[in-house]
Amino acid sequence: MIKTLRNALKIKDIRTKLIYTFVALLIVRLGCQLPIPGVNRDFFASWFEQQTALSFFDAMTGGSFTQMSIFALNITPYITSSIIMQLLTIAIPKLEEMQKDGEDGRKKIAEYTRYVTVVLAVVESLAMAIGFGNQGLLEGGLTFTNAAIITVSLTAGSAFLMWLGERITQNGVGNGISIILLINIVSRIPNDMMSLYNKFIANASIMNKIIAAVIILAVILAMVIFIIILQDGERKIPVQYAKKVQGRKLVGGQSSHIPLKVNTAGVIPVIFASSLLSFPIVIASFMGISPASGAGASLIQKLLKVCNQGAWCNFTSFGEFKYTLGLLAYIVLVIFFAYFYTSITFNPIEVSNNMKKQGGFIPGIRPGKPTTDYLTKVLNNIIFIGAVGLTIVAVVPIFFSGAFGANVSFSGTSLIIIVGVILETMKQIESMMLVRHYKGFLND
Repeated sequence: MIKTLRNALKIKDIRTKLIYTFVALLIVRLGCQLPIPGVNRDFFASWFEQQTALSFFDAMTGGSFTQMSIFALNITPYITSSIIMQLLTIAIPKLEEMQKDGEDGRKKIAEYTRYVTVVLAVVESLAMAIGFGNQGLLEGGLTFTNAAIITVSLTAGSAFLMWLGERITQNGVGNGISIILLINIVSRIPNDMMSLYNKFIANASIMNKIIAAVIILAVILAMVIFIIILQDGERKIPVQYAKKVQGRKLVGGQSSHIPLKVNTAGVIPVIFASSLLSFPIVIASFMGISPASGAGASLIQKLLKVCNQGAWCNFTSFGEFKYTLGLLAYIVLVIFFAYFYTSITFNPIEVSNNMKKQGGFIPGIRPGKPTTDYLTKVLNNIIFIGAVGLTIVAVVPIFFSGAFGANVSFSGTSLIIIVGVILETMKQIESMMLVRHYKGFLND
């Protein structure tokens, strides 16, 4: 990777794109430090420490949510909007037609995605302003002016990051939204490493310090390697195209393959499952209701405790072990969304029909329904393997957090995003270098 970057910096065009991306990311980090007027940041920071369900959201926003900066919402409305539009594309025939119309259709869907992003940002920022105002986290209390300032600031910040992400995609390197999400997560890692150091290394003996450091590094390295294998793993289904006569020429007969990635749904199942279980706690926190257990806790507080990731792997107290049921629900949701999301993004019937129209077939499998059944069977097996891999990556940080108190903001989801974005960006840089090499060869 370092060698690739070094070679890329020698090429003027790529170097300009890298500098553009770097400057854009500096702007992102600067905006994450600018506070919203009217918010008591000290009160908010103390309130946030008690909200364990919001740690993942804070990691996705690069700590800007904790500091209540103008980028507190960051690009989360855009991510949510993109997921909504993907689902609606399957449900609404008109949007499905747009997606198949080529570049013009995709531009139209991208335009709708921007509109939905702004609407979501307005709704979320207004809900946050009202919720924080009711809990006394706003200077001067909840007034129309304070609510309007917070709503406008958060919406404008989210819209600006959406625009900046598109500019990075166009003029920089990699997918702009993914790059912004990457820098947000990476910016929290130094604080997390410091927390692990203070928890397990700072006050330990020399031998225990060495053992703790080795275990921490080994776990992180093993997870990164496992994620790389999971992201790059794929099943290649061979496809043979029959020979046919066009005019006076005999064409066809070539071999190809259908690449089916092991992790077909990417990080989407983990995000969906985490969001679904965290949503009740986030809403309750804005209403002043916190998860609790014991005789004095209400039914709602006990249900919120089941959804609380901090209690999922609490093996130190037998009374709290029952809340590990939330972990089982989380695993079931990850597997369910892996199948669900793949089913709406990969259609075996459509793939089979396209192969048949082009004269292609899978060796040993008859065209038509047998091919569809074969693709469905292979896809279901691959999805299960990918879902199990995602579950392992997502559960390991939760296990260490609950069993050993290793409380960090980054999770298995964060690591998947980091590894995935870096791999895709490096592949894009290598492609740009390869294209330039071919251009130079042709010019010679």
